[in-house]
Amino acid sequence: MVCVLILAAAAGAVAVFLILRIWVVLRSGDVTPRESLSILVVAGSGGHTTEILRLLGSLSNAYSPRHYVIADTDEMSANKINSFELDRADRDPSNMYTKYYIHRIPRSREVQQSWPSTVFTTLHSMWLSFPLIHQVKPDLVLCNGPGTCVPICVSALLLGILGIKKVIIVYVESICRVETLSMSGKILFHLSDYFIVQWPALKEKYPKSVYLGRIV
Repeated sequence: MVCVLILAAAAGAVAVFLILRIWVVLRSGDVTPRESLSILVVAGSGGHTTEILRLLGSLSNAYSPRHYVIADTDEMSANKINSFELDRADRDPSNMYTKYYIHRIPRSREVQQSWPSTVFTTLHSMWLSFPLIHQVKPDLVLCNGPGTCVPICVSALLLGILGIKKVIIVYVESICRVETLSMSGKILFHLSDYFIVQWPALKEKYPKSVYLGRIV
């Protein structure tokens, strides 16, 4: 009986510690000024990649190096990223020396995959995401809704919880989401440092969000 009480007390202490760490990490807004920010961008298939690359096109070279994360079967996004970076270098010679990297992780959910099985594929994706995040240690994670972004953002949050590094998470909800959030948005609304929406209706429903108008 005593052993059970000790274990329960230890488990409770660990749970309280984790809750406090999560609260501190999410509330922490201190950002050290610097000349450049290492950015990790989560690209999804189809429209997600197109939108996120449009957004990246408006960012300066201060966001460097750039790390892209795509699903391991997503060749279309890889081609779009390579074309985007080559075009960026052609338009501005100073971009020729800006490094970028493409990383691949398993999809969290395939098209038409059942939701119960998604739990296991997401956990598998997260298992491989944390070593990647720990290796890259980005200053900023930018994403806009593909399922792949959930394990990446959770891993980035975990980096802060463990006291390794505070990673700023910026989520931009897709332009096609006018009145409701995507599934990824509903999850990351509570975990992101900045949650950006592109329609006033979403700002009204989610006051914590940031409305900047159409940005992509």
